Amino acid sequence: MQVLGASFDPVEKNAAFAKKFGFDFPLLSDTDRKLGMAYGAADDATAGWARRISYLIGPDGRIRKAYPKVNAAAHPEEILKDL
Repeated sequence: MQVLGASFDPVEKNAAFAKKFGFDFPLLSDTDRKLGMAYGAADDATAGWARRISYLIGPDGRIRKAYPKVNAAAHPEEILKDL
């Protein structure tokens, strides 16, 4: 299983954020907002921030489940339940 996170912030800011909160997964920098728009986290490239959403993607690259509103504290357990 691979966990990835993404935000619109630059690499340096994401690295500091990941370190502060002890993330043990990559936090991608989507500064041009293409990923956010493709996955529905932003409506357009002028969005100030991404919506907190999540996707469970299978080994074949297909979306198995979408989580349109994520509660950060409860989400890991929710994902594990759905695996």
